[in-house]
Amino acid sequence: MLIGISKLISPELLKVLSEMGHSDEIVLADANFPGASHAQRLIRVDGHPIPELLDGILRLFPLDQYVEKPAALMQVMPGDTVQTPIWEQYRTIIEQRTGLAEPFEQVERFAFYERAKKAYAVIATGESALYANLILKKGVIKDS
Repeated sequence: MLIGISKLISPELLKVLSEMGHSDEIVLADANFPGASHAQRLIRVDGHPIPELLDGILRLFPLDQYVEKPAALMQVMPGDTVQTPIWEQYRTIIEQRTGLAEPFEQVERFAFYERAKKAYAVIATGESALYANLILKKGVIKDS
């Protein structure tokens, strides 16, 4: 174990986060997401919820400051009446870690799948909330 790194961040995930470059994207996928068929690199963190994982990742991972919306959500399908309170949890975590109050673009479901296929990696979680999939675009790390 290392000091300051969430216990949810496995060595494999830490390696992938480190390998990623500016503008590379990573998908935090809910338990229903077809990760195995869509991922170039699949990292399994079964049983873990996305909010805690998101918080751990954002302690290590800058979001892209050169794009208007460095995070993307899977848009709710037209006619689906499901509620998405998890999005507010994501917004709170991202605002606390980055200062961004409106970080999200919404991406139509099938366009989201196509974007996920191009992502650097997909993290398969145990998140059970519907429409909980999230894409993060990596930024640059600046010298302090």
